[in-house]
Amino acid sequence: MSLTVTIATEPTNELLDALHALIPQLSSSAQPLEFVKLEEILNQDATTMFVAREDEKIIGVLTLVCFRIPTGLRAVIEDVVVDQGAQGHGVGESLTRSAIDFARGKGAASVDLTSRPSRRTANRLYKRIGFEKRETNVYRYVID
Repeated sequence: MSLTVTIATEPTNELLDALHALIPQLSSSAQPLEFVKLEEILNQDATTMFVAREDEKIIGVLTLVCFRIPTGLRAVIEDVVVDQGAQGHGVGESLTRSAIDFARGKGAASVDLTSRPSRRTANRLYKRIGFEKRETNVYRYVID
């Protein structure tokens, strides 16, 4: 397996097609991404999308969001998804470590993420890498 992790710098049909295949593996309620929305994501200064390829085929993605608030630079990992056929081969770890290194380079003191308890394999990975479960409440307000 020839695994590479790069940063997506421009929207392509290849990336959009890969996201159309990967995102349903992460969320059954997510709407299909449009090209213009992918372009918007990649053009945001705060957002960096990491792309994992095996032999040139996109098999995983991770989005890192870094933003400054009064207490410092925050870094948050979002929407990590690895194709089911490639799970267990270090893809998620490579994506996550790449994001951590990038956040460190930007000056972040920590990186946060959330993961549903049902994603047991992902949760084991995050703990093995060094993430610690925080004592916090996560709230959501749904805007109609």
